[in-house]
Amino acid sequence: MNHQLIELSIGQVALAASLVVLSAGVSLALHLGLHRRLLLAAVRCVVQLLLIGLVLRWVFEPGRQWYVVISLGLAMTLIAGNVAVSRNRHRYAGMTLDSVISIWACCWLITAIALTVVVRPDPWYLPRYAIPLLGMILHNTLNGVSLGVNRFTADLRERRGEIETLLALGATRAEAARESIQEAVRTGMIPTINAMMVMGIVNLPGMMTGQLLAGADPIQAVSYQIVIMFLLAAAGALGTSGIVLLGYRRLFTTDHQFRPDRIR
Repeated sequence: MNHQLIELSIGQVALAASLVVLSAGVSLALHLGLHRRLLLAAVRCVVQLLLIGLVLRWVFEPGRQWYVVISLGLAMTLIAGNVAVSRNRHRYAGMTLDSVISIWACCWLITAIALTVVVRPDPWYLPRYAIPLLGMILHNTLNGVSLGVNRFTADLRERRGEIETLLALGATRAEAARESIQEAVRTGMIPTINAMMVMGIVNLPGMMTGQLLAGADPIQAVSYQIVIMFLLAAAGALGTSGIVLLGYRRLFTTDHQFRPDRIR
């Protein structure tokens, strides 16, 4: 088996990048008004990837200490926590903090398990393993948290009358909010479940594809992808549950009162 990685020149990358013009052309032809946003997104994508590439080249150099990896991981986590709720339609005070806490707790726990129990690189903070694993887990959890909290706040507003009636009839806050909590967590977990259902049939995921392009044995690439998908599923479930339960504690008082006025 040929394990040689084919390196891409700047010209080859530029040729592939120029294909975004096709998408802009579709927008113009159909009068979608998306061509400017598309081109801006393409430029941002290139700039951001080049910057992170330079950072990772420095971080991946031999001899980097654990605190370098931890610092980069913290920065990634803070950004993920903010992005997860930045476009949420309904907000409440403390939502961003809840997002950061839930994403940090679940993603770092699952990544720690992956590094110390499953993959076990030496040392445990080896950047080539720690940073990509944490990045993939953060991205998947970010999506789940965003979908979950958006569904939770929207559902509470839609069910306001029903929830207040239940509370007036003697239901506890947990009983009144149970349906909204269940629906929110279910919504946050659905994308991961759907991805697992078609994995390897409809979709060859990024990590597996990258390893294959780098010349890895297909069975080893599949093994890594199986591990990743189970890590993503666990982190997504924990992260979505975490932010929904934290939001529940902010929007329902210990006296079993619903505070819809806190949702903006």
